Amino acid sequence: MNIEQLLSSIYDLRDIEGVDIEVLGFSTFNRPIYVAHIGNYNGKQIFMEGGIHAREYLSSLFLIEEVKYLAEIYNSNPFNGGFYVVPVANPDGIALVLDGIESVSCEKQKQILQLINNGSNDYSLWKANGLGVDLNVNFNAEWGKGTQNVFCPSPYNFVGFYPNSERETQSLIDFLFLTNPQASISWHTKGEVIYYGFYTLSDSSLERDYKIAQEISKVNGYEIVKTSGSVGGLSDWVSMYLDVPAYTIELGNVNLQHPLGREQLDTVFKDNQRVPLTVLNNLN
Repeated sequence: MNIEQLLSSIYDLRDIEGVDIEVLGFSTFNRPIYVAHIGNYNGKQIFMEGGIHAREYLSSLFLIEEVKYLAEIYNSNPFNGGFYVVPVANPDGIALVLDGIESVSCEKQKQILQLINNGSNDYSLWKANGLGVDLNVNFNAEWGKGTQNVFCPSPYNFVGFYPNSERETQSLIDFLFLTNPQASISWHTKGEVIYYGFYTLSDSSLERDYKIAQEISKVNGYEIVKTSGSVGGLSDWVSMYLDVPAYTIELGNVNLQHPLGREQLDTVFKDNQRVPLTVLNNLN
């Protein structure tokens, strides 16, 4: 699988009854960031994204299958509400993981990326976007205060030179403000953990989010962990600016090695396919 095949598999979801596909923005290297919608637009809406960390593209594969699953459910027994799904939030980074440095057309940028990657042509553990910015610490939600943040371009953990600096980050924020979802789920790998509860939330919001996390855990069996020491992520931003339930769910056993690939898809899908509807059904 290469990046073009992955993006095409998202675009092709438009052929499924009840699935709308749009482009919410473009990456730094001008790849489309697709968003799918399933369900109706009148009830509560949940935003989901995957692939914001490049090496964690298993989350993208999971969400493609989840779109198919939700559409099948909706077409046979319509539920009240809908899902906005961004399977690949970081297409340039995933292109580096899947296709290597040849996925970059600009020769000068190739040289920069090779310097950032310590001269290695192995990008299999790359988390950042095409400029060496970790998108999931780039959001303006206590930006730069994380325990693992770094402050120069890197394969992972670089916060960017200022908050919301990246084209991908800005596109996601614009879309979230536009759609104003009632909950969000960010899918990552690995660890079989449900993270919840950004520290700026009120006690009542934390209690609200924990109760839904308990329902998620009943479905997938994952451990519930309150977020600590991690800031600047999409879930953090949703908690801070929208004050709605926001979860980061880590797919896959912690003992597996990055990058988790297609061989884990059946397992993580079986464990988590009912999670999105569980969240929708538990929103007040």
